[in-house]
Amino acid sequence: MLPILLNLGFLKIYTFGVFLVLGFFWAIFLLWKNIRLTSFKEEDVFDGLFLSMFGALFFGRLIFVFLNFKDFGFNLLKFILINGYPGLSLYGSIFGGLFILYLFTNARKLNFADLIDYLITPLFIALAFGKIGAFFSGVEIGTKTNFLFKIKYVGFDGFRHLVGLYEGLMFVIGVLIAYKILFEIRKERYYKGFLLKFFLWFLALTIFLFDKIKDNRLYFVGLSLNFLVSLIILLTISFHFVYYFRNGILSFIKHYGQKIFKTIRVGTKKKVGGGKEKKS
Repeated sequence: MLPILLNLGFLKIYTFGVFLVLGFFWAIFLLWKNIRLTSFKEEDVFDGLFLSMFGALFFGRLIFVFLNFKDFGFNLLKFILINGYPGLSLYGSIFGGLFILYLFTNARKLNFADLIDYLITPLFIALAFGKIGAFFSGVEIGTKTNFLFKIKYVGFDGFRHLVGLYEGLMFVIGVLIAYKILFEIRKERYYKGFLLKFFLWFLALTIFLFDKIKDNRLYFVGLSLNFLVSLIILLTISFHFVYYFRNGILSFIKHYGQKIFKTIRVGTKKKVGGGKEKKS
């Protein structure tokens, strides 16, 4: 692991910080390209973006401090000095940012459901860079393992899971899927705001899959907060998707069910026919 990418003595460049900056600029670039396809004003979108980023930081920090209150207390400096007392709640940041963006769009009389679709792919990019950066800098630590893919972290005993890298690669897949869905929405094959539900579902799936192999988890009443919230989101949105795509699912089952039934029927007839010929 490489926490410090470049050490010039008087200046240290941290690996995680570099990945965060790269993720931010690539996300901004893709958002700018997406917005050019719409009638939204760039100043409105970027005003909303920076306000929602502030909201994400504030609420992510607030939830983390609340769940670790014994370590922070009512010390405002500890709350503000995130570099000295690090920690954010991912779900707190996501929902906090969305909440502020929703308030902003209402104030500017913009369509939240329409706008959010163009923000999801950049958000996936930012998460992908953040998770991969967390892996290379040693911020995201996995649990001990004897699995084929493993690594030794500085300051931790034994070989451990590459959990940050796994999540980063999952978010790269999310980028590709979300970008394709965006253009399906533009062709009106899905409703506006569909990408937000897909993002929350995919985020919950990723966290659900890898939360148990993380060394440091955020707990609430003895349970992993991220795992618990992910399970609720997965179940809720999965039921919504099943209902929304019910016609397609039923058609798929009917079509392939008939093919399987015909295959079994033909195979049974051949066996019966072969048996009769042999008997005569």
